[in-house]
Amino acid sequence: MKTGIKIALSVAMLASLSFGGEQFAMSDADRAMYAEMSENNPADIMVADGEELLSYMGGDAGLAKYLGVSEDDLPAYIAGFPRYIKKFDMVVGLDQVVQAMMADGGHKPLKLKSGNMFSMLAYIKSIANDEKINIDVNANPQMKAAYALGEKTFMTKRGGRGLSCNSCHSPDVVGRVLRTQPLPDLGTKGAKSAATWPAYRMTKSSLRTMQRRFQGCMKNALLKVIPIGSKEMVALEVYLTDKSKGAEIVIPGLKR
Repeated sequence: MKTGIKIALSVAMLASLSFGGEQFAMSDADRAMYAEMSENNPADIMVADGEELLSYMGGDAGLAKYLGVSEDDLPAYIAGFPRYIKKFDMVVGLDQVVQAMMADGGHKPLKLKSGNMFSMLAYIKSIANDEKINIDVNANPQMKAAYALGEKTFMTKRGGRGLSCNSCHSPDVVGRVLRTQPLPDLGTKGAKSAATWPAYRMTKSSLRTMQRRFQGCMKNALLKVIPIGSKEMVALEVYLTDKSKGAEIVIPGLKR
């Protein structure tokens, strides 16, 4: 087949798949399901479960007090995570704050990978809905170091295939279809991915967090999976959240 014909066919195939921005690689049935779930996100129930779980620790007011901010300032403060917390002397995600809050309150902390933790994280981040991501990677030396580590983690090639996060999410390959989905732009300014996680994943029929999604990508690429909550994983979230700075938070998200 001539090169010109190949290119024309490729363009035509991509055009025929186009639907709903980053979700365009879908069957007709998936399209209908996605449209329905956009109006009635199944994760709304899980977010409500997260609100109930947080109520056992004082709800929004209890969380604000634990973080040392007013309840009125809580949404904007949440929109700045991951962030350096002095009492922990480390850069942490919201889920790690919840773990510490539970332990300090005499409760058995939830595992970072548990469904209940995902629900709590989704609810807490939803408190910041309509706020714009305001992470400040230059706020202190710890955040600067986390950003640098996150960039290194994103860019470093590893595993048997010699792949990095950037291998599938650089501007050079963004938009190509892999495993029936177009590759989203994560690593450049203006990306909005961090503003839409936690999200309901249709293919998993469950609520997932950004770090959990990172793990799925690593597994599929045959990379050693980095643990949720590890220094490297939090740093990766810092790096990619900074790329989404200014994007309006909409939780729960919906992903194929």
